[in-house]
Amino acid sequence: MLGPVNHFEGIFPIVNTTFDAAGRLDLDSQLRLVRFLLDCGAHGLGLFGTASEGYTLNGEERLTLLRLIVREVHGRVPIVVSTGHTGTDVAVALSRQAQEEGAQAVMVVPPYYLKPDAEGIFEYYRAIDAALEIPIMVQDAPLMTAVAMAPALLARLGRELPRVRYAKIEAPPTGPKMTDVRRLAGDELTIFGGLNGQFLIEELNRGASGTMPGSDLTDMFVHVHHAWKTGDEAAARAEFTRYLPIIRYELQPGLGVSAMKHNLAAGGVIASARVRHPTRTLDDIGLRELAVLREGVQMRALTWAASGVIR
Repeated sequence: MLGPVNHFEGIFPIVNTTFDAAGRLDLDSQLRLVRFLLDCGAHGLGLFGTASEGYTLNGEERLTLLRLIVREVHGRVPIVVSTGHTGTDVAVALSRQAQEEGAQAVMVVPPYYLKPDAEGIFEYYRAIDAALEIPIMVQDAPLMTAVAMAPALLARLGRELPRVRYAKIEAPPTGPKMTDVRRLAGDELTIFGGLNGQFLIEELNRGASGTMPGSDLTDMFVHVHHAWKTGDEAAARAEFTRYLPIIRYELQPGLGVSAMKHNLAAGGVIASARVRHPTRTLDDIGLRELAVLREGVQMRALTWAASGVIR
């Protein structure tokens, strides 16, 4: 088992899960996508999140993908595995499995079916914390889970649970909430953003260490993060602004994953843009809209396969 990483920073794309035209796992495309992300300079990878269509994968598929990707990455960057569940015992089991298979951290949404109160949420994370040796990233994503976690609760999790070291804040407006969490938690929590990186600049300005977007714009996000970290805020803003129309388009509920996959497939990074129901597929009008948005920007996903990088 790979040991825990003490501090994560940068761009951790959520790895899209690749399917063939019949909806089965396409492992060759999956490997190409992982190689593409590493070649783009991703600082880490996230598995089985929303952009991964993790909600459509069964247990055997999750394990197959986890083993494949851990083997391919071979410790070059940390891997964060989504292991949240509606049941505490299942979340504990999934988190243990991720640790045993080589994940450097788990990302965990709160229970979203019965929606416990603050004490119930704390107990859920306490149980996961007690079962692990690797860090936990609390995923605060109320637009998806309909579970609200106040800044005080997030700070308490970081203060009282030794493995809770990260919080991914996707509760808009994300910037002010990050400020509140950092004020209450201090150095106990490292903050990441999500929501396909749409508020990356504002979040970096408020002390976020990075973000976890989809896979297709990884090179851009890496460039923006690097420019910001090296003090060139103007370059970071200019680069980010050029891509905002695509980022916005990919935030459409249920359609964003299809758009990401079509961008990746357009350049040959993956063989098929197939998604699994209930994820929606872009129609012909949507595909034309997406093609227009790609004009005028330089997406590495559109040229990477042709560059001969694939091995």
